[in-house]
Amino acid sequence: MKIKYIVYTLLILGVGALVYYRISENSAKKAEAPGGGGKGGKKPPMAVNGIVVHPERFSNVLSLSGSIEANEQVELSSEVAGIAEKIYFEEGKKVAKGQVLVKINDVELRAQLGQAQTRQKLASENARRAKLLFEKEAISREEYDIATADFKTSQAQTQLINAQIAKTSIRAPFSGTVGLRSISPGTYVTPDILIARLVNSTKVKITFSIPEKYASQVKPNTTVSFTIPGEKNKFTAKIYALEPAVEVATRTLRIRALADNPQGKFIPGTFANVELPLEKIDDAYIVPTEAIVPVQGGKKVFVSRNGKADEVMVETTTRTDKDIVVLSGLKSGDTVLTTGVLTLKKETPVKVKVTQAKKP
Repeated sequence: MKIKYIVYTLLILGVGALVYYRISENSAKKAEAPGGGGKGGKKPPMAVNGIVVHPERFSNVLSLSGSIEANEQVELSSEVAGIAEKIYFEEGKKVAKGQVLVKINDVELRAQLGQAQTRQKLASENARRAKLLFEKEAISREEYDIATADFKTSQAQTQLINAQIAKTSIRAPFSGTVGLRSISPGTYVTPDILIARLVNSTKVKITFSIPEKYASQVKPNTTVSFTIPGEKNKFTAKIYALEPAVEVATRTLRIRALADNPQGKFIPGTFANVELPLEKIDDAYIVPTEAIVPVQGGKKVFVSRNGKADEVMVETTTRTDKDIVVLSGLKSGDTVLTTGVLTLKKETPVKVKVTQAKKP
Protein backbone atom coordinates (compact mmCIF):
# COMPACT_ATOMS: atom_id res chain seq x y z
CA MET A 1 0.00 0.00 0.00
CA LYS A 2 2.80 2.39 0.88
CA ILE A 3 4.35 1.84 -2.56
CA LYS A 4 1.02 2.59 -4.20
CA TYR A 5 0.63 5.90 -2.34
CA ILE A 6 4.23 6.81 -3.13
CA VAL A 7 3.55 6.27 -6.88
CA TYR A 8 0.38 8.38 -6.78
CA THR A 9 2.20 11.11 -4.92
CA LEU A 10 5.00 11.19 -7.49
CA LEU A 11 2.51 11.34 -10.37
CA ILE A 12 0.62 14.25 -8.80
CA LEU A 13 3.87 16.14 -8.18
CA GLY A 14 4.99 15.50 -11.77
CA VAL A 15 1.73 16.79 -13.25
CA GLY A 16 1.85 19.84 -11.01
CA ALA A 17 5.42 20.60 -12.04
CA LEU A 18 4.48 20.30 -15.73
CA VAL A 19 1.48 22.67 -15.36
CA TYR A 20 3.65 25.20 -13.52
CA TYR A 21 6.29 25.03 -16.25
CA ARG A 22 3.74 25.66 -19.05
CA ILE A 23 2.19 28.60 -17.24
CA SER A 24 5.62 30.15 -16.69
CA GLU A 25 6.56 29.71 -20.39
CA ASN A 26 3.34 31.28 -21.64
CA SER A 27 3.75 34.25 -19.31
CA ALA A 28 7.31 34.82 -20.51
CA LYS A 29 6.29 34.71 -24.21
CA LYS A 30 3.39 37.09 -23.62
CA ALA A 31 5.69 39.54 -21.89
CA GLU A 32 8.12 39.45 -24.82
CA ALA A 33 5.41 39.92 -27.51
CA PRO A 34 4.80 43.48 -29.00
CA GLY A 35 2.30 45.33 -26.85
CA GLY A 36 2.15 42.44 -24.45
CA GLY A 37 3.64 44.15 -21.51
CA GLY A 38 7.33 44.06 -22.43
CA LYS A 39 9.14 47.30 -21.75
CA GLY A 40 6.12 49.27 -20.70
CA GLY A 41 3.71 47.37 -23.02
CA LYS A 42 4.05 49.88 -25.91
CA LYS A 43 3.25 48.67 -29.43
CA PRO A 44 6.12 49.31 -31.88
CA PRO A 45 5.25 51.70 -34.76
CA MET A 46 4.07 50.26 -38.07
CA ALA A 47 6.47 50.79 -41.00
CA VAL A 48 4.70 52.55 -43.90
CA ASN A 49 5.50 54.66 -46.96
CA GLY A 50 4.19 58.15 -47.53
CA ILE A 51 4.50 61.29 -49.65
CA VAL A 52 4.50 64.95 -48.68
CA VAL A 53 1.87 66.79 -50.72
CA HIS A 54 1.79 70.39 -51.87
CA PRO A 55 -0.84 72.22 -53.96
CA GLU A 56 -0.13 72.42 -57.67
CA ARG A 57 -1.81 73.34 -60.95
CA PHE A 58 -3.32 70.29 -62.61
CA SER A 59 -4.01 70.23 -66.34
CA ASN A 60 -6.27 67.31 -67.10
CA VAL A 61 -6.05 65.77 -70.56
CA LEU A 62 -8.32 62.93 -71.70
CA SER A 63 -6.89 60.38 -74.12
CA LEU A 64 -9.62 59.12 -76.42
CA SER A 65 -10.09 57.08 -79.57
CA GLY A 66 -11.79 58.78 -82.47
CA SER A 67 -12.45 58.29 -86.16
CA ILE A 68 -11.68 60.48 -89.14
CA GLU A 69 -14.54 61.30 -91.47
CA ALA A 70 -14.70 63.28 -94.69
CA ASN A 71 -16.06 66.79 -94.46
CA GLU A 72 -18.61 65.86 -97.16
CA GLN A 73 -19.27 62.41 -98.61
CA VAL A 74 -22.02 61.05 -100.83
CA GLU A 75 -22.83 57.91 -102.81
CA LEU A 76 -23.67 58.86 -106.37
CA SER A 77 -26.70 57.19 -107.95
CA SER A 78 -29.25 57.99 -110.62
CA GLU A 79 -32.73 59.29 -109.78
CA VAL A 80 -34.10 57.80 -113.00
CA ALA A 81 -33.60 54.40 -114.61
CA GLY A 82 -31.90 54.15 -117.99
CA ILE A 83 -28.77 53.35 -119.98
CA ALA A 84 -25.57 55.14 -118.91
CA GLU A 85 -24.74 56.78 -122.23
CA LYS A 86 -21.60 58.69 -121.26
CA ILE A 87 -19.28 58.87 -118.24
CA TYR A 88 -17.47 62.19 -117.90
CA PHE A 89 -15.24 61.55 -114.87
CA GLU A 90 -12.03 59.65 -114.19
CA GLU A 91 -11.67 57.49 -111.12
CA GLY A 92 -9.70 59.14 -108.31
CA LYS A 93 -9.78 62.57 -109.97
CA LYS A 94 -11.13 65.84 -108.64
CA VAL A 95 -14.38 67.29 -109.96
CA ALA A 96 -16.05 70.66 -109.49
CA LYS A 97 -19.45 71.36 -108.02
CA GLY A 98 -22.17 71.14 -110.71
CA GLN A 99 -19.97 69.22 -113.14
CA VAL A 100 -21.82 66.54 -115.17
CA LEU A 101 -20.45 63.12 -114.19
CA VAL A 102 -22.77 60.68 -115.96
CA LYS A 103 -25.34 61.13 -118.75
CA ILE A 104 -28.34 58.77 -118.88
CA ASN A 105 -29.99 58.17 -122.27
CA ASP A 106 -33.00 60.50 -122.53
CA VAL A 107 -34.27 59.84 -126.06
CA GLU A 108 -37.69 58.64 -124.87
CA LEU A 109 -38.08 61.53 -122.46
CA ARG A 110 -37.29 64.06 -125.20
CA ALA A 111 -39.90 62.45 -127.45
CA GLN A 112 -42.41 62.75 -124.61
CA LEU A 113 -41.34 66.36 -124.17
CA GLY A 114 -42.11 67.07 -127.82
CA GLN A 115 -45.62 65.65 -127.42
CA ALA A 116 -46.18 67.60 -124.22
CA GLN A 117 -45.02 70.85 -125.82
CA THR A 118 -47.39 70.31 -128.75
CA ARG A 119 -50.31 69.70 -126.40
CA GLN A 120 -49.31 72.73 -124.36
CA LYS A 121 -49.24 74.92 -127.47
CA LEU A 122 -52.68 73.74 -128.53
CA ALA A 123 -54.07 74.17 -125.00
CA SER A 124 -52.60 77.65 -124.85
CA GLU A 125 -54.35 78.64 -128.07
CA ASN A 126 -57.64 77.13 -126.89
CA ALA A 127 -57.38 79.04 -123.63
CA ARG A 128 -56.73 82.30 -125.55
CA ARG A 129 -59.79 81.79 -127.74
CA ALA A 130 -61.94 80.81 -124.79
CA LYS A 131 -60.99 84.00 -123.02
CA LEU A 132 -62.06 86.15 -126.02
CA LEU A 133 -65.34 84.29 -126.37
CA PHE A 134 -66.02 84.52 -122.64
CA GLU A 135 -65.44 88.27 -122.71
CA LYS A 136 -68.05 88.48 -125.48
CA GLU A 137 -70.32 86.21 -123.45
CA ALA A 138 -70.28 83.67 -126.29
CA ILE A 139 -69.40 80.76 -123.97
CA SER A 140 -70.18 79.94 -120.40
CA ARG A 141 -67.93 80.40 -117.44
CA GLU A 142 -67.59 76.63 -117.12
CA GLU A 143 -66.31 76.23 -120.69
CA TYR A 144 -63.77 78.99 -120.10
CA ASP A 145 -62.55 77.33 -116.85
CA ILE A 146 -62.17 73.98 -118.60
CA ALA A 147 -60.01 75.47 -121.33
CA THR A 148 -57.83 77.28 -118.79
CA ALA A 149 -57.41 74.10 -116.69
CA ASP A 150 -56.39 72.09 -119.78
CA PHE A 151 -53.69 74.64 -120.54
CA LYS A 152 -52.32 74.57 -116.97
CA THR A 153 -52.33 70.74 -116.96
CA SER A 154 -50.38 70.53 -120.21
CA GLN A 155 -47.97 73.19 -118.91
CA ALA A 156 -47.34 71.17 -115.73
CA GLN A 157 -46.80 68.01 -117.80
CA THR A 158 -44.13 69.79 -119.85
CA GLN A 159 -42.39 70.97 -116.66
CA LEU A 160 -42.47 67.44 -115.23
CA ILE A 161 -40.79 65.94 -118.30
CA ASN A 162 -38.17 68.70 -118.29
CA ALA A 163 -37.41 67.85 -114.65
CA GLN A 164 -37.01 64.16 -115.56
CA ILE A 165 -34.66 65.06 -118.40
CA ALA A 166 -32.58 67.19 -116.02
CA LYS A 167 -32.22 64.14 -113.73
CA THR A 168 -30.58 62.19 -116.56
CA SER A 169 -27.52 64.40 -116.08
CA ILE A 170 -25.89 63.32 -112.81
CA ARG A 171 -23.94 66.27 -111.44
CA ALA A 172 -21.47 66.65 -108.59
CA PRO A 173 -23.30 68.15 -105.57
CA PHE A 174 -20.00 69.58 -104.27
CA SER A 175 -16.35 69.75 -105.26
CA GLY A 176 -14.29 66.73 -104.30
CA THR A 177 -12.62 63.54 -105.43
CA VAL A 178 -14.52 60.77 -107.19
CA GLY A 179 -13.75 57.23 -106.10
CA LEU A 180 -13.87 53.98 -108.03
CA ARG A 181 -16.84 53.66 -110.39
CA SER A 182 -18.98 50.55 -110.46
CA ILE A 183 -20.59 51.03 -113.89
CA SER A 184 -19.46 51.26 -117.48
CA PRO A 185 -20.94 52.99 -120.53
CA GLY A 186 -24.00 51.02 -121.58
CA THR A 187 -24.88 49.84 -118.08
CA TYR A 188 -28.58 49.98 -117.25
CA VAL A 189 -28.65 51.95 -114.02
CA THR A 190 -31.43 52.28 -111.48
CA PRO A 191 -31.69 54.35 -108.30
CA ASP A 192 -30.45 51.30 -106.33
CA ILE A 193 -27.15 51.01 -108.22
CA LEU A 194 -24.07 52.76 -106.77
CA ILE A 195 -22.21 54.67 -109.46
CA ALA A 196 -19.28 55.94 -107.34
CA ARG A 197 -18.51 57.82 -104.16
CA LEU A 198 -17.72 61.50 -104.06
CA VAL A 199 -15.60 62.70 -101.13
CA ASN A 200 -14.48 66.15 -100.09
CA SER A 201 -11.61 65.78 -97.62
CA THR A 202 -9.87 69.15 -97.86
CA LYS A 203 -11.15 69.33 -94.30
CA VAL A 204 -11.87 66.28 -92.14
CA LYS A 205 -14.11 65.69 -89.15
CA ILE A 206 -12.73 64.02 -86.02
CA THR A 207 -15.56 62.27 -84.17
CA PHE A 208 -15.05 60.92 -80.64
CA SER A 209 -16.99 60.34 -77.41
CA ILE A 210 -16.30 61.32 -73.80
CA PRO A 211 -17.74 59.97 -70.51
CA GLU A 212 -20.79 61.88 -69.35
CA LYS A 213 -19.04 63.18 -66.20
CA TYR A 214 -16.84 65.40 -68.39
CA ALA A 215 -19.69 66.69 -70.57
CA SER A 216 -20.00 70.01 -68.75
CA GLN A 217 -16.28 70.73 -69.19
CA VAL A 218 -16.26 70.66 -73.00
CA LYS A 219 -17.07 73.79 -74.98
CA PRO A 220 -17.23 74.58 -78.72
CA ASN A 221 -14.10 76.13 -80.27
CA THR A 222 -11.85 74.12 -77.92
CA THR A 223 -8.66 73.01 -79.67
CA VAL A 224 -7.79 69.32 -79.44
CA SER A 225 -4.70 67.49 -80.64
CA PHE A 226 -4.62 64.12 -82.35
CA THR A 227 -2.28 61.64 -83.97
CA ILE A 228 -2.82 59.10 -86.72
CA PRO A 229 -1.28 55.64 -87.23
CA GLY A 230 2.15 55.78 -88.84
CA GLU A 231 2.66 59.48 -88.06
CA LYS A 232 4.58 60.76 -85.01
CA ASN A 233 3.61 64.42 -85.40
CA LYS A 234 0.61 65.83 -83.56
CA PHE A 235 -2.11 67.69 -85.42
CA THR A 236 -4.80 70.04 -84.16
CA ALA A 237 -8.54 70.30 -84.70
CA LYS A 238 -11.21 72.61 -83.33
CA ILE A 239 -14.44 71.39 -81.76
CA TYR A 240 -17.43 72.79 -83.64
CA ALA A 241 -20.35 70.60 -82.58
CA LEU A 242 -21.58 68.51 -79.64
CA GLU A 243 -24.53 66.16 -79.47
CA PRO A 244 -27.35 67.80 -77.49
CA ALA A 245 -27.84 64.68 -75.34
CA VAL A 246 -25.81 61.85 -73.80
CA GLU A 247 -26.22 58.40 -75.37
CA VAL A 248 -28.13 56.36 -72.80
CA ALA A 249 -26.64 52.98 -73.81
CA THR A 250 -23.00 54.05 -73.41
CA ARG A 251 -23.36 57.09 -71.09
CA THR A 252 -21.10 59.07 -73.42
CA LEU A 253 -21.36 62.33 -75.33
CA ARG A 254 -20.38 62.48 -79.00
CA ILE A 255 -18.21 65.39 -80.09
CA ARG A 256 -16.99 66.47 -83.51
CA ALA A 257 -13.97 68.59 -84.39
CA LEU A 258 -12.79 69.96 -87.74
CA ALA A 259 -9.21 69.85 -89.04
CA ASP A 260 -7.61 71.16 -92.21
CA ASN A 261 -6.30 68.49 -94.58
CA PRO A 262 -4.58 70.34 -97.43
CA GLN A 263 -2.03 67.60 -98.09
CA GLY A 264 -4.49 64.74 -97.84
CA LYS A 265 -2.70 62.99 -94.95
CA PHE A 266 -5.93 62.21 -93.14
CA ILE A 267 -7.85 59.43 -94.85
CA PRO A 268 -11.56 59.18 -94.00
CA GLY A 269 -12.42 55.99 -92.16
CA THR A 270 -9.13 55.71 -90.25
CA PHE A 271 -8.65 55.97 -86.47
CA ALA A 272 -7.23 58.91 -84.56
CA ASN A 273 -5.85 59.15 -81.02
CA VAL A 274 -7.37 62.32 -79.57
CA GLU A 275 -6.13 64.33 -76.59
CA LEU A 276 -8.82 66.56 -75.14
CA PRO A 277 -7.79 69.24 -72.62
CA LEU A 278 -10.26 69.81 -69.81
CA GLU A 279 -10.55 72.58 -67.24
CA LYS A 280 -7.35 73.34 -65.32
CA ILE A 281 -7.49 72.98 -61.52
CA ASP A 282 -5.57 75.33 -59.26
CA ASP A 283 -4.44 74.17 -55.79
CA ALA A 284 -4.91 70.49 -56.55
CA TYR A 285 -3.26 67.72 -54.54
CA ILE A 286 -2.05 64.70 -56.48
CA VAL A 287 -1.88 61.46 -54.50
CA PRO A 288 -1.40 57.83 -55.59
CA THR A 289 -4.60 55.91 -56.18
CA GLU A 290 -3.67 53.31 -53.56
CA ALA A 291 -3.74 55.99 -50.84
CA ILE A 292 -7.50 56.44 -51.23
CA VAL A 293 -9.75 54.31 -49.00
CA PRO A 294 -13.45 54.16 -50.01
CA VAL A 295 -15.74 54.48 -46.99
CA GLN A 296 -19.45 54.92 -46.48
CA GLY A 297 -20.34 58.44 -47.48
CA GLY A 298 -17.12 59.27 -49.33
CA LYS A 299 -13.37 58.62 -49.39
CA LYS A 300 -10.57 59.04 -46.88
CA VAL A 301 -6.79 59.02 -46.65
CA PHE A 302 -4.42 58.49 -43.75
CA VAL A 303 -1.90 61.19 -42.87
CA SER A 304 0.94 61.05 -40.37
CA ARG A 305 0.64 63.49 -37.48
CA ASN A 306 2.91 63.36 -34.42
CA GLY A 307 4.00 59.82 -35.29
CA LYS A 308 0.45 58.49 -35.49
CA ALA A 309 -1.99 57.80 -38.33
CA ASP A 310 -4.91 60.19 -38.66
CA GLU A 311 -7.99 59.83 -40.86
CA VAL A 312 -8.91 62.65 -43.25
CA MET A 313 -12.05 62.71 -45.42
CA VAL A 314 -11.26 63.99 -48.92
CA GLU A 315 -13.10 65.08 -52.06
CA THR A 316 -11.62 63.71 -55.28
CA THR A 317 -12.13 64.36 -58.96
CA THR A 318 -10.11 63.25 -61.98
CA ARG A 319 -8.28 59.93 -61.94
CA THR A 320 -5.20 59.31 -64.10
CA ASP A 321 -3.40 56.02 -64.72
CA LYS A 322 -1.74 55.95 -61.26
CA ASP A 323 -2.86 59.07 -59.41
CA ILE A 324 -6.03 60.81 -58.33
CA VAL A 325 -6.71 64.52 -57.85
CA VAL A 326 -7.84 65.63 -54.37
CA LEU A 327 -9.77 68.89 -54.25
CA SER A 328 -10.29 69.27 -50.51
CA GLY A 329 -9.33 67.71 -47.17
CA LEU A 330 -5.56 68.02 -47.39
CA LYS A 331 -3.18 70.83 -46.43
CA SER A 332 0.19 71.77 -47.83
CA GLY A 333 2.91 69.72 -46.12
CA ASP A 334 0.64 66.80 -45.10
CA THR A 335 2.32 63.40 -45.25
CA VAL A 336 -0.14 61.07 -46.97
CA LEU A 337 0.41 57.38 -46.23
CA THR A 338 0.50 55.19 -49.32
CA THR A 339 1.04 51.66 -47.95
CA GLY A 340 -0.78 49.62 -45.34
CA VAL A 341 -3.83 51.87 -45.51
CA LEU A 342 -6.27 48.93 -45.40
CA THR A 343 -4.95 47.77 -42.03
CA LEU A 344 -4.33 51.18 -40.47
CA LYS A 345 -6.57 52.64 -37.82
CA LYS A 346 -6.73 56.08 -36.30
CA GLU A 347 -4.02 56.71 -33.68
CA THR A 348 -1.95 53.75 -34.90
CA PRO A 349 1.78 54.54 -34.33
CA VAL A 350 3.58 54.72 -37.67
CA LYS A 351 7.14 54.99 -38.88
CA VAL A 352 7.00 56.73 -42.27
CA LYS A 353 9.47 56.36 -45.09
CA VAL A 354 8.86 59.40 -47.27
CA THR A 355 9.08 58.83 -51.02
CA GLN A 356 9.18 61.40 -53.80
CA ALA A 357 5.75 62.25 -55.22
CA LYS A 358 5.42 61.58 -58.95
CA LYS A 359 4.17 64.25 -61.27
CA PRO A 360 0.96 63.38 -63.09
